[in-house]
Amino acid sequence: MRRGPALVKSLALLCVLALAGCGGDEPPPSETYAPLHYEYLKQLRLNVGAVDVDDRSTQLGPTDITSQDPVAPGQVLAQMARDRLFAAGTAGRAVFTIDSATITQAENGTLEGVLAAHLEVLTDGGTRAAYAEARVSRQHVPGSAPENLRNNLYDMTRQMMDDMNVELEFQVRRSLRDWLVTNTAVPAPVVAIPLSPATPAAPAPPPATGDSAVPPPPSDDTSTPQQMSPPPSYLQPPPAPNQPPGGAP
Repeated sequence: MRRGPALVKSLALLCVLALAGCGGDEPPPSETYAPLHYEYLKQLRLNVGAVDVDDRSTQLGPTDITSQDPVAPGQVLAQMARDRLFAAGTAGRAVFTIDSATITQAENGTLEGVLAAHLEVLTDGGTRAAYAEARVSRQHVPGSAPENLRNNLYDMTRQMMDDMNVELEFQVRRSLRDWLVTNTAVPAPVVAIPLSPATPAAPAPPPATGDSAVPPPPSDDTSTPQQMSPPPSYLQPPPAPNQPPGGAP
């Protein structure tokens, strides 16, 4: 009987410790991060029949913490290519290759991020016809305030993607300008417009006959000479010299 209360107290203490241990194992509330997409930006229309995406990025060893990023940089970079690169031709293809999409952390907590990719245009036979590459990087140095690693990784990826969108478009317009399709205007359909009926001409007046005929106006033709002097024999010649007028000598 003496050991009864002690046993109860021990059991109660064990229960308290067990509950405390269970409370400590509860996972922290999950954080949500908005997905990154870029379909709202201007499309880069290429004169090819298809656009492919190839992710060849690899981890860089124990300092590579890319897997802890809430949004995987390689997947976001591939999504950017699908959102912005558009096939506007009928032959050949373009291949967007991801060369690097990593974030590493140094011993002092500094984060180093790198995104690199290249875009090549291939003919139907597989020959490279054009080439462009883009590369951006970011660095984050921790401060004195407590840091949230996942937030830092997300912000770094978002900032690098903003830089990559600008850099990729610049490189494409510079190195692949002959493969860009810029004239996307569609001609308006031809609409038939009915012609208005022609106005009938006024009928010509009937020719004048009989007394209703109107004499033609006087002609202004002065080509025929008009006689202004008196008719012949109206004037008599003057008398001969030394002869009285009106009779014989």
